Amino acid sequence: MKLQGTIVIPDAKLTQYLLVSRPEDDKSKFLAQVGFTLDNPDQLKQAVLKLAQSYEAIVDRQNKYGTYYLVEGPLLGPNGSLAVVTVWIERTVDGIFQFVTLKPKR
Repeated sequence: MKLQGTIVIPDAKLTQYLLVSRPEDDKSKFLAQVGFTLDNPDQLKQAVLKLAQSYEAIVDRQNKYGTYYLVEGPLLGPNGSLAVVTVWIERTVDGIFQFVTLKPKR
């Protein structure tokens, strides 16, 4: 299935986590390879949304907060593309799909 309905990508997830250099689990350098930086978080948001709407979502697990899905595919940046896995939760409370994180596809 593809993610449908209301899909939310919190700005803070991009500007305070993914695009910020961190001592552990740093994703900013990975994303910078294709041109995503704190200067263009909206481009990253649109790329993540496009990926989520274009590729199949696979159920990963479930807990009291909702059902987690994985969506794998190319993340298209200003300077190329990266193979990624995005993680989403369909929230139990309201059925909204919320972006959790992304990681390099291994």
